[in-house]
Amino acid sequence: METPANDKPQLDRGLLLVLSAPSGAGKTTLARRLLADSPDAVFSVSYTTRQPRGKEKDGVDYHFVDVQSFQDKIERGEFVEWAEVHGHFYGSSRSVVEQARAKNGIAVFDIDVQGGQAIKRKYPEAVLVFILPPSMEELERRLRDRKTDSEETIRKRMLVARSEMERGIASYDYIIVNDDFDRAYSELRSVVVAERCRRGRVDLGRLHLDPAPDGKPSAAPGG
Repeated sequence: METPANDKPQLDRGLLLVLSAPSGAGKTTLARRLLADSPDAVFSVSYTTRQPRGKEKDGVDYHFVDVQSFQDKIERGEFVEWAEVHGHFYGSSRSVVEQARAKNGIAVFDIDVQGGQAIKRKYPEAVLVFILPPSMEELERRLRDRKTDSEETIRKRMLVARSEMERGIASYDYIIVNDDFDRAYSELRSVVVAERCRRGRVDLGRLHLDPAPDGKPSAAPGG
């Protein structure tokens, strides 16, 4: 039997937005633009047990911690998701979800598909967006232009990228091709706007409406 529309559960306050992409697709740049344009957005800075690379800063790019500290956080239930990747541990703090919900804002996660799927299992209302490069050739060019990786590392990144894209395309809610940054950002903003207008996220309490069982407003007296 179909559940009446007005009996559907209310979505939790706040929007949990997961952005995933292969390295070099531009998701971090898109995330930073979204944060700059969204005063109510909270960015999830992941925790990791690996060492900083290049110009990475603690508390900005990642929270760098030792294995024991990471394990302590797991036992205290402080992560909304965590995983081991290439011998290092990565995790997203649950406090970001709480902050976004407290102010009905946006929690932005810049994580891989494995982490995104874990969040979706815990919070089915989370919105997953996968960012694609225009082509594999363009992705490789971007990685080479960084001039930070060896030939072997680039080859490994390309293999990982193919696997990540196949999983993201199969399981994510939205797909955005970043062949033009302004257009890709416009599409990302459109996703956010649409999701924040979704029935269940809009606060209708002040209207004191009493919807009919089929979800349609009751007819006005004498109508």
